[in-house]
Amino acid sequence: MFKLFRILILFSIFVIALGCGVKQTMSEYISGKDNAIPPSSLVNFIETTDLNRVWTQDIGKGADDLFTKIRPNILDDQIFIADTRGNVSALTADTGKFIWRNDSDLSITGGPGVGNSLVLVGTSEGEILGLSKETGDEVWRTRVSSEVLSSPGEANSVVIARTIDGKIFAIDANNGKHLWVYDRGVPALSLRGTSTPVIADGFVITGFDEGRVVVIELKTGKLVWEKKVALSRGKNELERMVDIDAQPLVIDKTIYVTTFQANISALALETGQILWQREISSHSELSADEKNIFLTDENGIVWALNRFTGSSIWKQEKLAYRKITGPANFDNKVVVGDFDGYTHWLDKETGNFSARTRMDDEAILTQPISTNEMVFIYSSSGKLSAYTFQDNENKYLTKKLDATNTEAEKIVPSEKSSEKRNAYERSRKRVNTEKPQKETEQKSIFKRFLNIFSDDSEEEVE
Repeated sequence: MFKLFRILILFSIFVIALGCGVKQTMSEYISGKDNAIPPSSLVNFIETTDLNRVWTQDIGKGADDLFTKIRPNILDDQIFIADTRGNVSALTADTGKFIWRNDSDLSITGGPGVGNSLVLVGTSEGEILGLSKETGDEVWRTRVSSEVLSSPGEANSVVIARTIDGKIFAIDANNGKHLWVYDRGVPALSLRGTSTPVIADGFVITGFDEGRVVVIELKTGKLVWEKKVALSRGKNELERMVDIDAQPLVIDKTIYVTTFQANISALALETGQILWQREISSHSELSADEKNIFLTDENGIVWALNRFTGSSIWKQEKLAYRKITGPANFDNKVVVGDFDGYTHWLDKETGNFSARTRMDDEAILTQPISTNEMVFIYSSSGKLSAYTFQDNENKYLTKKLDATNTEAEKIVPSEKSSEKRNAYERSRKRVNTEKPQKETEQKSIFKRFLNIFSDDSEEEVE
């Protein structure tokens, strides 16, 4: 039955491809030709920030799937993390030393979430596991309808878990018994991934496929409101997808949510009224400070938008097609990771590069997280690292003046630091002078399908 469903999906894509006149694209895929846009080369720049790696810990396997939502979670000066092989750990945030470890021997695909008493993970086999936050011992486990690709959460003794087949389960945090189920369903074709629900003000807030934001009462499962924030456009099913896969960001009484192939929206929490929208396609998580929203679009461009109007503050385009993570807001920096294990530190006011370091040889797929003291970055190899930084601009410019009179003449004391950095960047050659080629042909339909779309959304459920 499942094999037949796979065959039908592939045949449907084949028909769509023929209808769109992309025989050449398919033949290129079959022959092994890759017509994807190459990643941007790394540019040289003046580093105005000194980075300090405080500690590194080897957790295990790490997240090896872009749509597996395994990322660190911090509470009470402890950091909780899991890997895909079933290891769940608690570490001290300041030193990275293990407090406890639990080898569940499960295929973990979502989590960990942390509540008042529990650490929660979801699995590819449709199980939710509740562990003691103090010891890591298993308290209970319960089965849900299908694979869990988002992080479960807990509030007011209720655990909320989202499954890939469009259901939200409310579970009693004390014993693992089901309280209620909200079923939205999923379309035949969607991104492989689910939006992680947010619990705020007694509500469960999440995004669904087809561009819908839903708010549900935590205690009862009653629908409060739903809002379609994106309209489907395009000639085929692939182009018409407008999925919400990133976790909404809730600040005060406003919900911020990104939509693939559509927009970023700000909505009123109590009514669902759309406050503003910008046409920026994204499936990455957001971050924010008191003034701005920070996001990464589907092409790897990092944006800063005004939180209250959606107007552009800056955008950094020199990381395009490097599979950039969602940004972390850390002090006066914005931090992202990329497919090659680099972390890029941007000035929060200008978006200019401030520092860069290669944290690992493997890809960084999950959004970094931060506290007031440190930022934590988790790579797909299973390395978890904590960083601090110190701005060094005055020290650097003093060294520059001593090094060469010619360069000193170019530095005008009244210039803004961002203008100095931009001037320097314009004068430097790229590490690789080959510019990214423009996409002149439609990407392989099968390659896109294999990379980002799931064909198992209709798996058998209980």
